[in-house]
Amino acid sequence: MRVLTSRLSSFANSRNLVQRAMHLLQDKAYVNGEWVTAASKKTFEVKNPATGEVVGCVPDMGVEDVQKALEAAKVAYESWHTKTGKERSELMKRWYYLMDQHHEELSKLVCVESGKPICESRGEVTYGNNFVEWFAEEARRIRGEIIPSPSNNKKMLVERQAIGVAALITPWNFPHAMITRKAAAAMASGCTCVIKPAEDSPLTALASAKLAEEAGIPKGVFNVITSDKPNASAVGKLLCTSDLVAGISFTGSTEVGKLLFTQCAAGIKRVGLELGGNAPFMVFSSADLDAAASGALACKFRNCGQTCVSANRFLIQEDIHDEFVEKFAQKIKCLNMGNGIDEKVNVGPLVNKAQFEKVSKMVEDAVAKGAKVILGGKPATAYGELYYEPTLLTHISSDMELYKEEVFGPVATLIKFKTEEEGLAIANGTQRGLAGYFYSQDVSQIFRVYNKLECGMVGVNEGIISAAEAPFGGIKESGLGREGSHHGIEDYTYYKYICIGSLT
Repeated sequence: MRVLTSRLSSFANSRNLVQRAMHLLQDKAYVNGEWVTAASKKTFEVKNPATGEVVGCVPDMGVEDVQKALEAAKVAYESWHTKTGKERSELMKRWYYLMDQHHEELSKLVCVESGKPICESRGEVTYGNNFVEWFAEEARRIRGEIIPSPSNNKKMLVERQAIGVAALITPWNFPHAMITRKAAAAMASGCTCVIKPAEDSPLTALASAKLAEEAGIPKGVFNVITSDKPNASAVGKLLCTSDLVAGISFTGSTEVGKLLFTQCAAGIKRVGLELGGNAPFMVFSSADLDAAASGALACKFRNCGQTCVSANRFLIQEDIHDEFVEKFAQKIKCLNMGNGIDEKVNVGPLVNKAQFEKVSKMVEDAVAKGAKVILGGKPATAYGELYYEPTLLTHISSDMELYKEEVFGPVATLIKFKTEEEGLAIANGTQRGLAGYFYSQDVSQIFRVYNKLECGMVGVNEGIISAAEAPFGGIKESGLGREGSHHGIEDYTYYKYICIGSLT
């Protein structure tokens, strides 16, 4: 009876959250400055993973609708890229200020459509807003250069110019920040955008469009098209092959990224890919184990383990392994599961049934092959059909799926290693290279290990590493290019060399 009462309360609270965010809740897509339906008039439902409740309906758009958005973005590009950096900056700052003013409404939308706890949703909105503020400032700092000429009668100049229309395909796990991180960089550079958010979480993208409209961003500069999963393949192919698109930016799985990369090859398009990870989290004998356990908790269980930079393999030096297991287990026991609208909750549901089944099967495979369950290891059905217990497993072997693949869920797997060299061999024994983490108090070891880790980002004695000021991206099969920082402009600009002759 107590669980039923809690579930009913969660439904009621979810409705209240949506009602309080009604100003930003949209049921149409945003194309060329107008709120539009799909040509087919079809729609699809957006559900709260925590409750199964429908929180909105949006257009199920196809290639005909997307073509119109691309055409609008191409027309808008002609005037947008000729604005000065200062003009673009001022418009983007207005957008940032509106996002900041509506911080709580955006947070509630993130919470109800992604299942992310409200405390984390607020953090994501702050993080996402920071990209708009950052790139609004970067718009005025896109510099060229003057090259000393080898000839007295020539002047050699280099300018950076916007590439054109950028197609942005974003994931469900960060429905606000993944859009602002891409779109703000593109817009600051002088590009216009056609954004395809994930079908699980399109409402936050449309809320961002609403605020862009209110900020006075010109029509056609920021377009959001929504489509359900059956249309995703055709829409993605059009974005990759259309002559109207100059560049693609995609965040998602490595498998889909490879497909999009292949489709972009025919047009030699600019491609930015932020793909899957398989992050190692190494704890050496010299580490502060209390700090390491706290860092591991934040790195693994944030957003229910559904982040591309979540630690996936915990590599623990054997002489401190058992002590670390005990400390980590005590941290995990303090986590509170439930509907993210509850301020006390810090672990919500998995995003959908497919993800829930993937996590369940990977744990079952590991246990069948000899993994030891320290905590969790099964669905948490008392909370809802998409909840899975925070899980801690030891005795992990190389024949288990959890050893080889990214779990993308609330499951921590611990692997012993003896020497630094052995630990690094295990950490680097993957084709993924997004993020890596390690804890050590040995200064010499810190410099050796971060230099040898094969990944694009490294957290040393730190489990949370993302910031607007820092370049985000990976190596190997984890992607191409960097987002955030001043390097985030590079995917959306090209260098134009100008040689002026006959000067003497």
